[in-house]
Amino acid sequence: MTLTQLEYALAVSKYGNFTLAAEKSNVTQPTLSMQIQKLEEELGSSIFNRNTKPIKLTAIGEKIIIQAKNILDESTKMKHLINHEKGDVNGEFTLGIIPTVMPTLLPFFLNIFTKNFPKVLLKIEELNTQNFIEQILDGRIDAAIGSTPLENPDLIENPLYYEPFVGYVPENHPLHGLKNIEIDDLENNKMLILEDGHCFRSQVINICWSRDRTKINYNFNIRSGSFETMINLADEGLGMTLLPFLHTETLSEKKKQNLRNFNDPVPAREISLVYSKSKLKLPVINALNKTIDSVMKGLIAFENVKIIQPK
Repeated sequence: MTLTQLEYALAVSKYGNFTLAAEKSNVTQPTLSMQIQKLEEELGSSIFNRNTKPIKLTAIGEKIIIQAKNILDESTKMKHLINHEKGDVNGEFTLGIIPTVMPTLLPFFLNIFTKNFPKVLLKIEELNTQNFIEQILDGRIDAAIGSTPLENPDLIENPLYYEPFVGYVPENHPLHGLKNIEIDDLENNKMLILEDGHCFRSQVINICWSRDRTKINYNFNIRSGSFETMINLADEGLGMTLLPFLHTETLSEKKKQNLRNFNDPVPAREISLVYSKSKLKLPVINALNKTIDSVMKGLIAFENVKIIQPK
């Protein structure tokens, strides 16, 4: 039994097709089939039912594949442990980032990280919270940056920073004359919020309508994942909106005049680096954490914050 044979078996399990599995594994289909056949002969059991399309796992095959994944994970962990002891930070690493964090955080750390760790091939995907949880647990991505706590027992959450919510209150809005705003000020005012699927939307709802969610009642319905759209609608007199602090740094000086901070404790979201408890590729995870921590120090100086749940 070899690690290569286990990798081929996992590929067939994933793609349900020998030809596609061979293509993804960069080998010929006969080579892959032969190695899986040798594995089955050694185990004395069939892993796959070849009479179905797509190919299905047998009952014992399902258990074998689980063990194969565990073995390969431990093998990968051993390689990264050795790299860590040597001080090496290298290899391919796939990082998911939620949409409301990606455009503002990425410019702060990406260039620094790639310069400091040139041996890391960093692949970045924009994923919502549910998708990145599934893909971390499936092994399709190595880690993610998102809003926490997630309360998932299979994941580790390493907080990176706490990002305050900031009110965007246009000139024609009743709250514009206030220097700072309170959470209670929001319940009687129209709030423009992102479409479903964004944890930021859920957090805004948790802030604004903590006591009575029936107040979310407009005579228009907007599905947008863009803060710019919310800002433009607010400027047109359709309400106000809440923004993550880093997004406010990109606004024009004119629009910044419409920003209103909350009084203490300031509602904020916890942004964390999330990864599997298997701790695969921990050297790269630690390098990411160190890089982001170094650039965020001093950028967000709020101390008295109230963390808003992302659900």
